[in-house]
Amino acid sequence: MYICSYTRVHWDHDDVYTMCLIAYPKGSKVDCLSLYLGVADHESLPLGWRRNTKFSLKVVNQFSDKSSILREATELFDQKTPSFGFTKILPLAKLHANDGGFLVNDELKIVAEINVLQVIGESNDESEGSQEAVQPMKKTKMTDYGTGSSDLHKETSVGNETVDVNGFQVSTLQVAYVRCIFEKHPNFASKRRSNNQHLKSTYINVLLGLIETLCQLPEKLSDDDFDEASAAVSYLTQVGFKMDWLEEKLEEVKEKKMKVYTGKTQLEHMEEEFKVGLEKCLELKDLVEKQNADVTAANVALSFDDVV
Repeated sequence: MYICSYTRVHWDHDDVYTMCLIAYPKGSKVDCLSLYLGVADHESLPLGWRRNTKFSLKVVNQFSDKSSILREATELFDQKTPSFGFTKILPLAKLHANDGGFLVNDELKIVAEINVLQVIGESNDESEGSQEAVQPMKKTKMTDYGTGSSDLHKETSVGNETVDVNGFQVSTLQVAYVRCIFEKHPNFASKRRSNNQHLKSTYINVLLGLIETLCQLPEKLSDDDFDEASAAVSYLTQVGFKMDWLEEKLEEVKEKKMKVYTGKTQLEHMEEEFKVGLEKCLELKDLVEKQNADVTAANVALSFDDVV
């Protein structure tokens, strides 16, 4: 799925205000499309920063704008609440409906309108020029993993304690996993292109979600799962991560999936042959028992009375 996002930001302040759209195309633990807005650079903002923001998120219906889904909210973003949004913005069944108008040619369009009402605490950088910023339509390949509650892919959510692991802020539940990755592959993130902490957290979540997918039973993984896993590997490679080790594991799991599929097919054929053979054996057993009874009946000596 490709998500095209168009963002318009209004503010009456001089500081740089960077918002990011966070999308869960498979839902955030629900069977609905989930959308959130977050302050992308909130780790670099001074203690006590706040952003009172009014915003709207619109899921565009490409057949009829009247059928588009619009959600609005006014939220105070701060250190404890750097992101906010809607968990159940659109049911997945409606999103993927062939004639629904939301997902057309594997493309979903989202428009975010953001009005900054009040700013407390400035960022480290200052911007000059217009007080209105418009970001052009961007197309992003969206891959979503781990809609369950596994610790491996538990999102770093609002209010959760985080720990720095090799420059990545991860939740306490993820620390052991991330440290293990860096111990076994110390240079896999050495060429990453972005130092934005939010993006780095996103990269880690994608990576852990990918690993969680590969830890499932091969027979449980569909072709779509493998396609999304391959897309995730390509995505992380493009942003500078060394993913050859994980790509090898992906191919290994694919081979296991094929062996399971081939083996099950052969097993079904063997079981069918065994069933046919067993039926023949039972039939032959009946014939043997009948023949044995006939032989026993015939092999009886006549008595004197029988002869006379």
